Amino acid sequence: MRLRTPLAQARGLGAAREGIHHWWTQRLTALALIPLSLWLVASIITITGADYATAVEWVQSPVVAVLLLLFIAVAFYHAQLGMQVVLEDYVHGGWAKVATIILSKFLMIALAFVAGFAVLRVALGG
Repeated sequence: MRLRTPLAQARGLGAAREGIHHWWTQRLTALALIPLSLWLVASIITITGADYATAVEWVQSPVVAVLLLLFIAVAFYHAQLGMQVVLEDYVHGGWAKVATIILSKFLMIALAFVAGFAVLRVALGG
């Protein structure tokens, strides 16, 4: 028989304030994606129908290349945060949950590097 109250039993078992940091980070990345997405959509609309050389010239602009890299970084980080929430909610079992979260993080990092490499290769004339 335990003489501790339910509050005393639950104290110290929380997420140690990690949840609020995750929540804020996801909201801030979503906020950053709004202007970046609007810029990207508007830019793609303006070069729609252009030839390959024009598209390459567009990516080679320093401002465009930096904004594309920023969009890639923020979008993949935001996607990773969202995937982590989904996996935490729907994957049951300790090791399976940890393994899928780690795998999704590595996958998002790899995809972000591939996309960033592609932009840099075109931007730097490779």
